[in-house]
Amino acid sequence: MVSIYLDHAAATPLDPDVLTAMQPYFSDAFYNPSSPYAPAVQVRQEYEAAKAQIAGIIGAKSGELIMTAGATESINLAFSGGEGHVVTTAIEHPAVLAATKQHEHTFVTVDKNGRVNPDDIKNAIRPDTWLVSIGLANSEIGTIQPLSKIAIIIEEVRLARLNEGNKTPIYLHSDASQGAGQLDLHVTRLGVDMLTLNAAKIYGPKQVGLLYATRTVKLIPQIVGGGQESGLRSGTENVAGVIGMARAMIIADKKRNTEVHRLGQLRDALQRKLLDVFSDAVISGHPKHRLNSHLHISFPGIDAERLVFGLESRGVLVATGSACAANKGTRSHVLSAIGLDDETADGSLRLTLGRETSETEISEAAQAIVDTVKKEIARRA
Repeated sequence: MVSIYLDHAAATPLDPDVLTAMQPYFSDAFYNPSSPYAPAVQVRQEYEAAKAQIAGIIGAKSGELIMTAGATESINLAFSGGEGHVVTTAIEHPAVLAATKQHEHTFVTVDKNGRVNPDDIKNAIRPDTWLVSIGLANSEIGTIQPLSKIAIIIEEVRLARLNEGNKTPIYLHSDASQGAGQLDLHVTRLGVDMLTLNAAKIYGPKQVGLLYATRTVKLIPQIVGGGQESGLRSGTENVAGVIGMARAMIIADKKRNTEVHRLGQLRDALQRKLLDVFSDAVISGHPKHRLNSHLHISFPGIDAERLVFGLESRGVLVATGSACAANKGTRSHVLSAIGLDDETADGSLRLTLGRETSETEISEAAQAIVDTVKKEIARRA
């Protein structure tokens, strides 16, 4: 049975061009980039060139990138840059929430669409707040946050502190893993001091990520040893992985405009097909500020886990929420934060589209979802 994959928010397949770019570094170019002889020096140069390519795409300098083993490590490193009070939202990725809880903190609420009000962020900032961490786009419902407006607030706070003689620095961090490939990641336009990215979300290799951090942020290494990545992330460099991430980001950046438009048309078609049959279904996520790949839909009174298994038997692979929450068997904190009642939240599917999603697949998936939901409704009658 050929599967229709609608869980790209959890993982994307490795792009064939990315695999081709990585392959030499598993075999012929296997050398440790810290070694002194010519083949290793060549590998070092190619590794640094890949970092420079990534940096160019996000408007940074390669020396401002710390390569890591994924977004979770990058987030933990970002939270090492200070002590005191942290502000974030109630719908962040579990890695951000867990890191936040290691500090004195404030969780700012969001509206029913999952969007934070910048004024609420401003009101939550205290004289000892050193970090504000806001995800660029939510992995479950796809809502895009007004990050640039929050960045303006952070700059206003900096200026006010300077005038008041308050020497406490304040930084803006964003986990942009979910928005990569669809949104502008230029760090200056976003206004961030730190940015987390994950290759696995953009058709690159898993366990490869980065933290962009301005030179003003004083990070504390979480992994010590040989002093790689400017002493901030020890361990022999994952050359193949970073080469792959660079290639994945180049491809994603090139395809971004056309792919975003295509995904939006497919997502909207799927949404219409489902709402035409189930008028009481609930769509979560901002109607305008939402990733074009994401459709979060709830069927009140239906057990979403049964839907997932029923759809899998028909070759359609979907999720009930974030992969992290599903793995723990817990109700989504995101859905609770936007005010969905338990009956609605428990009937939720997250359908996320990708490069390989076609019009034919959308039609077939829609029909499979309609049939499976109707079967569950009849079972409950």
